[in-house]
Amino acid sequence: MNEKLAKNFAPGHSACAGCGFPAIIRAVLGEATDPVVVVNATGCMEVTSTLYPYTAWKVPYLHNAFENAAATVSGVERAYKALAKKGKIQKKIKFVAFGGDGGTYDIGLQALSGALERGHDFLYVCYDNGGYMNTGNQKSSATPYGAATETTPAGKDSFGKMTKRKNLMEIVNAHGIKYLAQANVAFLADLKQKAKKALETDGPSFLLVFQPCTNNWKFPTSDYVRLGKLATETNMWPLYEIENGNYVINYVPKEQRPIEEFLKGQGRFKHLAAPENKHVIAEMQQILNDDLARLMAKAKCE
Repeated sequence: MNEKLAKNFAPGHSACAGCGFPAIIRAVLGEATDPVVVVNATGCMEVTSTLYPYTAWKVPYLHNAFENAAATVSGVERAYKALAKKGKIQKKIKFVAFGGDGGTYDIGLQALSGALERGHDFLYVCYDNGGYMNTGNQKSSATPYGAATETTPAGKDSFGKMTKRKNLMEIVNAHGIKYLAQANVAFLADLKQKAKKALETDGPSFLLVFQPCTNNWKFPTSDYVRLGKLATETNMWPLYEIENGNYVINYVPKEQRPIEEFLKGQGRFKHLAAPENKHVIAEMQQILNDDLARLMAKAKCE
């Protein structure tokens, strides 16, 4: 591997073939100009990068429980400021927390909200693969409408998850932070630009990054970039940022592709091909259309 790419995160990890989180880590940390301290919630990223007695991390790294990455990074950042005030640390350090959607949308939301409200100087990166993948594909509040998971199985009495995914970007934005953005591992140049802005922001910043899961979405490992691109081309995962309250959409597909193109090839949606579930696809499309219309109105798009 290129030495520059492996500067902060080594290739010696056990992530699934076709998993995008190593690319997310390298893209984000590669934009840091100051020394970085990483805090990592329990999850796929943690268990595959820290196989005792080895680690893939080449920066100071703290592993904490599933629910408290933001609380941990808050304490470390505040300790650093206290030591810097006493003159015991002279160099500038940036703090970055990584967590999956289960540890961010759900059981880590309280800690994240508190850290944002207090105004700690850190970047929180949520890699969103739409479920609790490390523990066997249970649904999270990031799981899309209609997806089959271990806790929302598809069958004669159900078409999978029956509720919409939570709009985490709006929840984070409600805290009034200076910079947050939605990105996608399949659009690395865009992710890097957003990581650079986030790392240069004083105070809290936030990145929500789309991360296809080959294992539990049930698609070939070679398809993760293709599916990532389709998520944005179908407007299921638009790329946008909110800077000082201003919305900017970073990528507008020349033509919105139907959601069916994203669903095809994923085992978690195969039940939607049944005649009795055709209405679910139409409902999914309407949800996306409505969400996009709201986003475009906020970004003042014609």
